Order: sequence, then C-alpha cells, then structure tokens
Amino acid sequence: MSTKDFIEKDYYKVLGVPKDATEAEIKKAYRKLARENHPDANKGNVKAEERFKEISEANDVLGDPKKRKEYDEARSLFGNGGFRPGPGAGGGTFNFDLGDLFGGGAQGGGQGAGVFGGGLGDVFGGLFNRTGGSPGAGTRTQPRRGQDIESEVTLSFTEAIEGATVPLRMSSQAPCKACSGTGDKNGTPRVCPTCVGTGQVARGSGGGFSLTDPCPDCKGRGLIAEDPCDVCKGSGRAKSSRTMQVRIPAGVSDGQRIRLRGKGTPGERGGPAGDLYVVVHVKEHPVFGRRGDNLTVTVPVTYAEAALGGEVRVPTLGGPPVTLKLPAGTPGGRTMRARGKGAVRKDGTRGDLLVTVEVSVPKDLTGKAREALEAYREATADEDPRAELFQAAKGA
Repeated sequence: MSTKDFIEKDYYKVLGVPKDATEAEIKKAYRKLARENHPDANKGNVKAEERFKEISEANDVLGDPKKRKEYDEARSLFGNGGFRPGPGAGGGTFNFDLGDLFGGGAQGGGQGAGVFGGGLGDVFGGLFNRTGGSPGAGTRTQPRRGQDIESEVTLSFTEAIEGATVPLRMSSQAPCKACSGTGDKNGTPRVCPTCVGTGQVARGSGGGFSLTDPCPDCKGRGLIAEDPCDVCKGSGRAKSSRTMQVRIPAGVSDGQRIRLRGKGTPGERGGPAGDLYVVVHVKEHPVFGRRGDNLTVTVPVTYAEAALGGEVRVPTLGGPPVTLKLPAGTPGGRTMRARGKGAVRKDGTRGDLLVTVEVSVPKDLTGKAREALEAYREATADEDPRAELFQAAKGA
C-alpha cells in the first residue's frame, strides 16, 4: 500500500458499509463481495480480479481493530492531501510532504511540532510495516512474494479430454543454497540504511505527498550483504531446476492457460510463493474433432443405408462404440447426437458426440451392384432432383 492509496482510498465505501459499522457487519460485507468477485468464479474477468484485490485490501485494514483505529485517526487529519490542523493551530489547510511523517516525524519546533506532537509515524506504522529512527531500531525487513513463472505442455487429444498428470521441468529463481538465501557468505547481511529494511524509498510527487519505489541500493530486499556470496552475487537468489508432477484437469482446450497457485518461485523471508501458469497445447486427432464441450466425428454410410435407413455403429473416444438409428431418407451432411459421449465439463458432466453423416459413393461398380443401380436409374428416370433449383433461379 502506498502513501497516496492510504490517504485517498475510502475503504468503507469499497465494502459498502457505514463508518460506524460493527466488526460483524464488515465481515459479512467482505464475505459477500469476495464471493461475487473471486477470480475462480470470474475466469478471465480482469475487472473482477482488480475489484477482488481492492476488497481484500479494504478488509485487511477495516477487519483489524488496531489498523482500523489507525486508519480512522489518519483519515480524520487529512482532506484531499491537505492537513487539517487541530484546535488552536490556526485555520485553513496547507500541503506538506508525507515523507516527513514516515521518515521520523516532524522536524523542528513551532506550529509544526505542536501539531504533530510525538510524530504520526506511530499512527501509520502498523499499516505500512514501517517505523522511523535509525537502522536496527524497531525496523524489520519485509516478506517478499515469489515471482510467477510460465511453462508450456503438449497433450494428446485424449489426454486433454480425459485429463493427465505430466512432468514439468522448471527453471526459476530460488533461495541461493550457498548462502541460504541471505546473499552474504557469512549468512549475516545488514539492514539497508537507505530504506531502513523496508525495501522501499519515498519520492516526492509534487502534489503534497510522496510515493514509494523499490530501494535502489538493496534492490527492494531490505538487506545488504557485507561479503557478497560468490554464487548469487549478494542477491540471495540463484537459478534452480526442478521437476514437478502437474495435474492437467479433464476437458482443457488448446491454448488454455491454467493457474497453479503457490507453484511458482519460492518467496523470501517468509513471503508466499508465486504462481505457475501452464499454457496447454493439444494435438489433433485423426478421427475426432472438438466443438466446445462436444466432440465431433464424420461417419460414412452407403447410399442404401441413407435411402432405406438402418442402424449405424459409431466409434467413441476411449469407450465402446454406440449404435445410432439412421432414419430412411437421411441426406448427406445431417448431424445426429450421441448424448454424454463428449468432453468433460467443469461440473464433471460430459458434452455430446456430434455425428455427421457422409454418403459414401463407390468408385467401382461391377456385376449385380451395377445392374441394380442401372435398374434403379431407369425406375426413377422421371424424377429430377434439380427441378426446384432451376425454378428458383428463374424467379430470382
């Protein structure tokens, strides 16, 4: 959370509760909004994901009595980036750099010293996990979340439909084994004096408050190695390779991106691991295709089967064949449905198998087959299947 966010964000408005809401009301509002905007319930919805983060941030502050008290006290002092003087401090508002508050309190005496008293660093310390003063005096380095990583996997058509467990060899940054992730040969790095162990430094924005950036001296770690490790050069991170077994759920499609929480790069100083994103590629099948949750297959039938009707055996993916009843007079291109023989859906049910009929025309006819077909042609010589076509063409 940056200083600007802290001043400008109205967490009560985010959760839709009044400022005098009870803890139970805040918890109830948070749970309702979290369920509605959770990423798992809004796949691919970027707005819902951002809304979920905003809701979680608001609950982190208002759901903790101590943080809420600090937040309320701080908000009561500010109005659109200006400071509201207390009784006896004079009227009006004036701008100032909030970095002064976080860097160790107000300087000097006079009106500023009277207003700030012991310094507002204590008010904000719990929210920003930062305290003023010299290095080592009440400071602590911050946990750092591990990075997200991405990999790819290629599945057969059947594996994508039924699901599969595949090995993935990953290369990513992990805590350096040579120095146990400290970055120092002796395992005793010191707290960065620039950022006082927070990993962040304030920069003036010109608008009466300050923003934060990663510390340029410790690169956001909060620690500096006195004797840098030869392997990681003081960063505390080194390249690591590992093989993990990853379960790909049934029903994935080509190009789908799967998120595996906590399977990315390990965090630092107790921070959570990042996530692993797996992009799935699916090979084509020589017989079956796919249309959403449904599988497709084209089945050839003889002219006699199409004209007279009958029963046709149809293959299924990974299961026994099914028998479909072909009505008499079925034209080529008609699609029939075998229910429950398709791809696995998210709820565990299956789509259907869409069977398209293709009338097979024999290349060579001999003997009785030719004689029978010629006799049929003679018997139907008066029928013209293209008569309606020409009539429509003339009338257009």
